[in-house]
Amino acid sequence: MAHTDHQTMRRVLRREIAGTLGLLTDEQDFRAMLRYRTFAFDDHTAYLQQVEALLRIRAAHGNHTTVALFDPEEYAEFCAATGLEPDAPASRARFTAELAAMGATVPYEGQDLVDLVPSLVDAAVRQATWEYASALLTRLGPCATCGEDIGRAAFTRASALVVRILDTAPPGDHHLVCSVSGTAETLVSVLHADRDTAGATQLDETEALEFTTVLALGIATPSPGGLVMRTSAPGTADRVYGWRIRHNGLEPLTAGEVFDAYCTDVESGDLISPEPGVDYGEPPDLGDDGRTPGHHH
Repeated sequence: MAHTDHQTMRRVLRREIAGTLGLLTDEQDFRAMLRYRTFAFDDHTAYLQQVEALLRIRAAHGNHTTVALFDPEEYAEFCAATGLEPDAPASRARFTAELAAMGATVPYEGQDLVDLVPSLVDAAVRQATWEYASALLTRLGPCATCGEDIGRAAFTRASALVVRILDTAPPGDHHLVCSVSGTAETLVSVLHADRDTAGATQLDETEALEFTTVLALGIATPSPGGLVMRTSAPGTADRVYGWRIRHNGLEPLTAGEVFDAYCTDVESGDLISPEPGVDYGEPPDLGDDGRTPGHHH
C-alpha cells in the first residue's frame, strides 16, 4: 500500500460508506476480498487503522455511522443472486446498504475497534441464533390434532412466560439466560431487563424477541433446555433461580439444582466454587401461566 497515501485510502473507503460501514473483522475474511482488483487494501492491520481513523473523522463531523459485519461469502452469493459485478465498489456499497437493513449492526459511538468488533460479532451470533430458531419453529407446521400452528402457539406461550417471569421477579437488574440443546447446536439467548423502583421494566425489544424465540423452540420441541435468571440489586445478595424447559411450560428447579448448574464448569464438568454473596433459590410461583397445560401437541 506504500504507493497510496492515507488520504487516498480514506477517499477509497469513503466511497463505500452510505452511513453504514461493512467491516472485515478477521484476517481470513480480509484475505478473501483480495481477489477483487478494486479492493484497494492489502494489509489487514493497516485497513483496520484506516477504518478507525475514518470512523473518528465521521463522528467529528457529526456523521452517524453504523458498523456491520461484512462476510465475503455472503457478498459473493448476493452478487450472484442480484447479477451484480462483485469486483466493483458500487456493488460493495449496495451489499453494505442491504446489511444495514437486514444484518447485525452496531452503532459507532467513539469506542475503540477492539471493543466494537466483539460486540459486532456478538450481534451477528445473536441474529444467526434467532434466524435459526425462527426457521426451526416455522418448520414445525400445524398440530396434527388441533390444526393450530405449533410455532406460533409456542411463541405466544413463551411471550406470556417471559412477561410473567419479569412480573414475579424481585426489583433489580435481571440477567436471563435461556439454552436449548438437542438441535444441531446448542442455542443460547440472553436477555437483560432492569426493573426500576416504580416497577416498570426496561428491556431491548430485539433482545426480547430473540430470547422469546429460543424459549418458544424449547417449549415446542422435546429438546432439553433451561432458563436461569440472576437478579442484582443494591444492598442485597444476588438471587439466582431457574426452570427446566418442559413441553409447553416451565418446571421450577430446586435451589440445589440451580446451585449445581451454576457451580459446574460446562466444558469439563468440574465443580467451580460458588460465588460468595449469591443466593441460589427456588423461583416464585408463576401461577397458571407457568404450569404445563394439559393440551399437548
